[in-house]
Amino acid sequence: MARDVTDTQPIETRDALVEWFEAGSKPKGPFRVGTEHEKIPFYADDRAPVPYDGARGIRALLEGMQARLGWEPIVDDGHLIGLFDEKGGGAISLEPGGQFELSGAPLDTIHETAAETQAHFRHVHAVAEPLGISFLDLGMSPLWSRDETPVMPKRRYAIMMRYMPKVGTRGLDMMFRTATIQANLDYAGEADMVAKLRVSLALQPLATALFANSPFTGGKPNGNLSERSEIWRDTDNARAGMLPFAFEPGMGFERYVDYALDVPMYFVKRGDAYHDVAGASFRDLMAGKLAALPGERATVSDWANHLSTIFPEVRLKRYIEMRGCDGGAVPFINAVPALFVGLLYDAQARDAAWQVVKGWTQAERETLRADVPRLGLAARIGGRSLLDVARDIVPLAKAGLSRRNNINARGEDESVYLAPLNAIVATGRSNAQNLLELYEGPWGGSVLPAFDECVY
Repeated sequence: MARDVTDTQPIETRDALVEWFEAGSKPKGPFRVGTEHEKIPFYADDRAPVPYDGARGIRALLEGMQARLGWEPIVDDGHLIGLFDEKGGGAISLEPGGQFELSGAPLDTIHETAAETQAHFRHVHAVAEPLGISFLDLGMSPLWSRDETPVMPKRRYAIMMRYMPKVGTRGLDMMFRTATIQANLDYAGEADMVAKLRVSLALQPLATALFANSPFTGGKPNGNLSERSEIWRDTDNARAGMLPFAFEPGMGFERYVDYALDVPMYFVKRGDAYHDVAGASFRDLMAGKLAALPGERATVSDWANHLSTIFPEVRLKRYIEMRGCDGGAVPFINAVPALFVGLLYDAQARDAAWQVVKGWTQAERETLRADVPRLGLAARIGGRSLLDVARDIVPLAKAGLSRRNNINARGEDESVYLAPLNAIVATGRSNAQNLLELYEGPWGGSVLPAFDECVY
């Protein structure tokens, strides 16, 4: 999330929380897509991580981007921590370990997403190269320990750092050493949200397998194809996972509200101050009964900020976030929104995808989620491998994109951006598997070549 919401309107009832989601509906469209991607910075000369401060640090990188783009600064306790495009809606932000993120603007087509991605990297390279900074296109930093990884000066992250070790063993790894690509999609109303949520949740492990790109930790293979995905399995299970209730009868905005209310809070922001209330109940804030802030009551901004601290595989806000993919190279950045736009914005493709997944049980979905970080496309569900499922699903996305018939200047429709997924389906091999083969062969058992070959 690029910046915290600051709407101070009181929000006092469960119905008001439901209405907040309903207000995100776009019954008349247009349905747009926003793409977020994180990249791991390092110094090209010595492969060291990039600290926040210093003449060649992350702050200098942000200042250079601000001068180049003219975007508004996002400041936290005097520290420049991001930039915001007031006209276009995009933003640049920092993850806890310095991962440099673009939260793209809501756009009409994947062609526009590709153009946005291309422009972003053109600006980033122009600023970063004089600073000696390059960026890994992996889903996890392959070399540095957590202690070697810098800490960005964002106060909400300090609260999370204190709380994470109390609720899981991998939360700090998630914060400091992983990178992802996300796609954010619109919904027309409650029924449309439920249909999209169910299909995308069921298929999120497939997305993890297709985009698996984090096989190294601490300079060696970690035993997984997507270590980033495995980390999420023991980060904080009260706020992560596959949302089994989403497949139950009666699913809707109310049910998601009840789930979100059960997730403990991290913080309450008042003015520029972050109040650490980690573990407290949002219900108590609504009732004015928070022990740390007696009498203080919930606002719209509190609700929006609380929702941003919930991390299921697919997250509901005023849009639906696809969260299962590792970070990856530019073709994969464009492929994430292409996959989900093709499947979810075309009714025929979505209905066909639902036919593929609707018979899967909760137990099968959970087993698949547990197996996929290690096994990738070899994981099985319903008597089939995920590779077999991919052979059904990726062509459905292609057909959905082709029916949208958005043509670029070269005469191509949006299905062109599925090319890296088509290659994976054809070979049965994810990028993580290709990287492990390089490690065992030409790289000579070292991850250091990744700093030359796995860069943007």
